[in-house]
Amino acid sequence: MSAQPEYRVLARKYRPTTFGELIGHDPLVRTLTNAFTSGRIAHAFMLTGVRGVGKTTTARLIARALNCVGPDGAGGPTMNPCGKCDPCRAIAEDRHPDVIEMDAASRTGIDDIRELIEGVRYRPVSARYKIYIIDEVHMLSKAAFNALLKTLEEPPPDIKFVFATTEINKVPVTVLSRCQRYTLPRIGEAVLAAYYGKLAMLEQVEIEPAALAIIARAADGSVRDGLSILDQAIALGFGETITAGAVREMLGVADRSLTFELFEALMGGDAAAALAGLEALYNGGTDPAMVMQDLLDLTHFITRLKLERPNDPAAAASPLADGQDRQRGQVLAGRLGIAVLTRSWQMLLKGLAEVQTAPQPLKAAEMALIRLVFVADLPPPGELLKALQSGAVVAGSGAPAGPGGGGMTRAAAPANRPRAVAGGPASALRAPAAAPEPAAGPASFAAVMELVAERREQILYNQLAACLHLVRFEPGHVEFRPTDDAPRDLSNRLGQFLLDATGRRWLISVSRETGQPTLREQAQARDAARRAEVEAHPLVRAALGLFPGAVIERIAEPDDDAAPAAELPPERPNEITPLEDDAATAQQGDLGPLDGFDEMWDIDDEWGDES
Repeated sequence: MSAQPEYRVLARKYRPTTFGELIGHDPLVRTLTNAFTSGRIAHAFMLTGVRGVGKTTTARLIARALNCVGPDGAGGPTMNPCGKCDPCRAIAEDRHPDVIEMDAASRTGIDDIRELIEGVRYRPVSARYKIYIIDEVHMLSKAAFNALLKTLEEPPPDIKFVFATTEINKVPVTVLSRCQRYTLPRIGEAVLAAYYGKLAMLEQVEIEPAALAIIARAADGSVRDGLSILDQAIALGFGETITAGAVREMLGVADRSLTFELFEALMGGDAAAALAGLEALYNGGTDPAMVMQDLLDLTHFITRLKLERPNDPAAAASPLADGQDRQRGQVLAGRLGIAVLTRSWQMLLKGLAEVQTAPQPLKAAEMALIRLVFVADLPPPGELLKALQSGAVVAGSGAPAGPGGGGMTRAAAPANRPRAVAGGPASALRAPAAAPEPAAGPASFAAVMELVAERREQILYNQLAACLHLVRFEPGHVEFRPTDDAPRDLSNRLGQFLLDATGRRWLISVSRETGQPTLREQAQARDAARRAEVEAHPLVRAALGLFPGAVIERIAEPDDDAAPAAELPPERPNEITPLEDDAATAQQGDLGPLDGFDEMWDIDDEWGDES
């Protein structure tokens, strides 16, 4: 029975053994090369970056570079370790006694650090330097960090520390200040795709360039993640050419053409087609969050194409920019405006967060796309302003209200009206603005208020009376200036009310003109004028002067229902009437109740003659 050789995954098989094999970290290699050449080698290094970018690999290369003695055993620290001497081979095989690797994720306590500090007291067994490699150092406890500080600041000359972490923000600044920090950035998609292509050739595997681009994009800057995906793709397409479609199916990534069709349906305002496209992608195995991410990538790609200068290679270098994608993207870039693209980006970004946290991601994705469809129907603010000035925009509750209930709103729109973004792919489908329909209903704003009162819309009635300065009124058009405390949705609610009450669409617009006083202010002004007129009457002045402190509570018009006359108390003997003498009035002290004075006083000339 023959033993089958153990398979080594690509991430282990092709782990870099020299600094020259590192990809995407040229600044790090250049800095270390200069440090080794000048002899300015730090005693502690802090390597930070996302998972799979080469932090642990770089730490082991530093250990080899520090302890390499060359093939003849007489070499010193070098950035080009020979890989043949005993220290190089032992470190590469993870068996060197003076290179201690510690996983801080599993050894987080102070006791583990105490053990490390005890080992620092002893010289290296056989190597030039004793090197401690601590992975995920941010997982150490606060006490462990504090115990390490003194040793880290002043270690023995033959001790080196190399730390690696994915969350540098969790490492105390007291530790960071004692280390040389190196940030390993994400690897670019083009660099990853080229690297994976070279490894595929070494493995004698045929793979399409588009498939390599998909793997590089899915790796998200992590070399190790991409190698794991490539390993899986090789197993999937064993003995065959690995196609982009196979990789998409394996990863659950949407077909780019389907993503384009979905995006075009969204920008064209076709909700049914958009939901059908999402359902097709979902049934094909694509996760809803991945659909939202692909739409975000496509929005960004089209925006870059929109801003692309002639002969600019920036967009052409994108993994999306194969022939068909670039051609379709340029068509969309020519028809969509920057305002539409940036608004779509914001809504998709918010939708992605909702999908990732929703208990039912598919439904959350559907609602996010529906929002985007109906927002895509709105033209840019500049076009809305022009349409308002020309009187071609209909008011209602569909559009967002501006400050103070402002802007304009759409009370209703025909269900079969084609929706399109201004400058968007379906803008050619937009029908020319129809002439305003002849309005019917209230012929004045006072009639509108009567209609509101008849329908018992008390809240709306009070808000219209107190918060609306009427600027212009025509049947079918109300223009007003809201007060500072007006509800933000006042124009929406007025437009919707008039639509429901009259069955016609009304244009409700907000103006900066002063307009008329509010109905409440007009009523207060009339009341003040009437009160001043009454107070100026000689008889009223005489009555008010006769009764110090008396005020006019209410003024009734002559045709009002007469209030019942107040009954006077029975006269007492020797009672002094109020018209005889003011001094006697003061002496009398008790004139009886003045019930009925707050009602209408009918003062005739005969009573005045008697006085």
